Amino acid sequence: MKQVQSFVLSIVLLLSCLYIHVGVMAEEEQGQSAEQEQSSEEQNQSAVQEQPAIDVTAPSVILMEASTGTVIYEKDADTARPPASVTKVMTMLLIFDALEEGSISLEDEVTTSEYAASMGGSQVFLEPGETQTVDTMLKCIAVASANDACVAMSEYICGSEEEFVRRMNERAKGLGMENTNFVNCNGLDAEGHVTSARDIALMSRELISKYPQVHDYSMIWMENITHTTKKGSSEFGLTNTNKLVRQYEYATGLKTGSTGDAKFCVSATGEKNGIELIAVVMAAENSKERFADAVKLLNYGFGRCQLYSDEETEGINPAKVEGGVEETVGVRRKSAFSYLDTSGADLNSIEKKIEMEKTVKAPLKKGDIVGHIIYSLDGNEIGRSELIAEKSVKKAGFFDFFKKALGEAAL
Repeated sequence: MKQVQSFVLSIVLLLSCLYIHVGVMAEEEQGQSAEQEQSSEEQNQSAVQEQPAIDVTAPSVILMEASTGTVIYEKDADTARPPASVTKVMTMLLIFDALEEGSISLEDEVTTSEYAASMGGSQVFLEPGETQTVDTMLKCIAVASANDACVAMSEYICGSEEEFVRRMNERAKGLGMENTNFVNCNGLDAEGHVTSARDIALMSRELISKYPQVHDYSMIWMENITHTTKKGSSEFGLTNTNKLVRQYEYATGLKTGSTGDAKFCVSATGEKNGIELIAVVMAAENSKERFADAVKLLNYGFGRCQLYSDEETEGINPAKVEGGVEETVGVRRKSAFSYLDTSGADLNSIEKKIEMEKTVKAPLKKGDIVGHIIYSLDGNEIGRSELIAEKSVKKAGFFDFFKKALGEAAL
């Protein structure tokens, strides 16, 4: 009996030790987890602290370099806010999309509907039944921020503003605009019509990168259009709502906006020494502060940024193809390489190295990746450019090998 009691006591003691050990281990893991979280928070705080303080008054701003999409400065850039007429960046993007697709042309005559003519806010006073070319409508939108012209164009492209707005939201989703929901095509205050500074930068970048001709419209300071209606013909003057076009030497556009809910907003683009920047300001208290903040952001970016770009193809040899109807295939870059530096590094010391696959197996499709150009600065890789096949190469069959053998035998 005593032996049984002794055995039970031993088991109890062993279980107790195990319980204590597990508890200690759990506490250690919790401590390590807490330390990791604290370390992560410290790193995040450090990253925030590394961002310089720019004296901007608006609650939401962002500064982005256009060619790389690099964000140089941001402040509350993801809060969804009413964008007012900066909405028209997306409207113009869809108009240029339609022009590129060939579904419309700049010479097309667009008829103004009763609904389009009824728009309030900024307008060019289009009358029902009045026609203007797509080119003139673009000027009205880009220069005078015309709400009536926006709706007329939305109806012309999609049949209705509702369908056009659906496409706006679809395009926004494709650009990764996560805090955006468009309700109309012109930016008049409406429940649920919101976007963020980051999202505005994303659609602005898409517009100026894909359709740089938009600057031809957004940089017009003053121009007259002609209204031709049943009452006769009359001249109407357009004046750019973006005062930076006249006041800032590096300005290239792009779009202003202001309503009661949105306050004062702008997506300001500028270029200096090959650097193109996008400065977005949302919810400034007045127009003066809106433009002042945009200039501060742009000046900061131009003072800090330097861009390295490379499009050279020298030294890129054909790739060897294994088992193909051809033994080699021509190689080219998929795209130019760009690197944005904000640290003041010596970009002349950037080194590049071509790395190709020893052989690529057939079948090979045009555009398949066959190598890379690797760029390094001070021994650290800063990026790479893909090398792709210039054409497709089919896999060799029996008769291909037979013909090759006969050819070699003839030699």
